Amino acid sequence: MTEFRAEVGYSAIAQVEAYWESLRGTRLMPKRSEIDPRGIENALENTFILERIAPGMARIRIAGSHLSDLMGMEVRGMPLTSLITPPCRRQINDLLEDVCQRPATCDVRLTAETTITKPHMDARLLLLPLKSDLGDVSRILGCLVARGEVGHTPRRFDVVGAKIRSITAPSTVPAAPKPTPTTYDAQKANRADGVAEPAKVFEAHTPRADVPYLRVVKSED
Repeated sequence: MTEFRAEVGYSAIAQVEAYWESLRGTRLMPKRSEIDPRGIENALENTFILERIAPGMARIRIAGSHLSDLMGMEVRGMPLTSLITPPCRRQINDLLEDVCQRPATCDVRLTAETTITKPHMDARLLLLPLKSDLGDVSRILGCLVARGEVGHTPRRFDVVGAKIRSITAPSTVPAAPKPTPTTYDAQKANRADGVAEPAKVFEAHTPRADVPYLRVVKSED
């Protein structure tokens, strides 16, 4: 994905991907019920949600105005492949299955078929997996950004390239181990210093019990 992300004119792609990443946190993916339009309000016209209805097949449940503008009609209820030229639809079906079954994220580079009434257009399609309320991976958060004059509709796109990235739950960083207490050795510390003399060990002497503590000294004076 990284080689596509920096291209100018595709900020909606970056916004939707960042929103999806923030929602999933330490999980594989967020739930469909967690998607809040306010979180991607600047990319809503390019955003859509798919429902997987069969292996490799997904229909559009919710779609922004950009998709309808490209098709010249309301796209809700239509399969995603309606926006793709017939020779490339099998490839999109395979990508949809990868997104749901691996699971994975997918970033697709597209180009529109061109005629006299249909100017050249480049596009990018982002597909991000979501869990349904039942816990299965049967929803996809998508974003489509097409650059160029729409011209005569409907506009359909050829697949130029695709980047698939398998996803795993982000690993947590383990806490640093606590330092093991060590005993301070004065003699080793002094030797390491290289200047101070070795520390002397203080020893206490107790007078012997059989030797008097005081003795009388006789003087002849």
